[in-house]
Amino acid sequence: MKLVFAGTPEVAVPALDALIASGRHEVAAVVTRPDAPAGRGRHLVASPVAQRAQEAGIEVLKPVKPRDEDFLARLREIAPDCCPVVAYGALLPRVALDIPAQGWVNLHFSLLPAWRGAAPVQHAIMAGDEITGATTFLIEEGLDSGPVYGTVTEEIRPTDTSGDLLTRLAFAGSGLLAATMDGIEDGTLKAVPQPADGISTASKITVEDAHIDWAAPALRVDRMVRGCTPAPGAWTVFRAERLKLIQVATVPDRTDLAPGELSVAKNNVYVGTGSYAVELLWVQAQGKKPMRAADWARGVRIPSGERLGV
Repeated sequence: MKLVFAGTPEVAVPALDALIASGRHEVAAVVTRPDAPAGRGRHLVASPVAQRAQEAGIEVLKPVKPRDEDFLARLREIAPDCCPVVAYGALLPRVALDIPAQGWVNLHFSLLPAWRGAAPVQHAIMAGDEITGATTFLIEEGLDSGPVYGTVTEEIRPTDTSGDLLTRLAFAGSGLLAATMDGIEDGTLKAVPQPADGISTASKITVEDAHIDWAAPALRVDRMVRGCTPAPGAWTVFRAERLKLIQVATVPDRTDLAPGELSVAKNNVYVGTGSYAVELLWVQAQGKKPMRAADWARGVRIPSGERLGV
């Protein structure tokens, strides 16, 4: 088939690579979000998908909105059979969905209908799910509600951050997306409607959502930190400034601390929660680089009974 691939961030690059490497289909063009400011200089930088496509000599389309007439006209000229999508980042209008004969096929990082929406990996970790995966489905105008072509499953490990899990899903999902294109082309794969039961939504995680509540149980705190790492980054307040929490560990045998109360030993920093304590392993103070929590605590000299979140 002739394909136009749509995607933007680094997590979409493995799928683009898999389609290029398959040799079975022609990736005629890539659709991605416009260049965005990045780095200290805030210079405009092309998306990771755009950079990879340029390296491969593939035409790159960067519409401000996918309903722009110039973009739609070029898409009609290319006349793709199918448009595979991974984390493109913009809502596709009906007029664009109707152009490829086989539609737009999305690789979504959950086992649909669970965790429809923008942040499925973060929500799966924060909810304490043990298994997640990736799904290919035919895009329709509803939110991740289209019929499913295929899935792969992935175990959520006890120490997984959303970054760890998303990296594994990106590579597992790339093979699924390539196999889905093959199955659509040879007619062996038909999309099956999603079940009506088991629907959950995964809205975007905001910075405010990532504010740690120390009255929550330790397991909840641990899942919040892992789910919000690397973005948007879990945080608390220490001496009226934000303290980013990069890694914690639960300590079930430490139950003597009130929620938010700090206890500092030579090489350990503990915080009370609504159940038992967690140990701070890595933190990042405002304006500083990430550091081991024990080193941070030595620098700020924490007296007995001081609390986080105040």
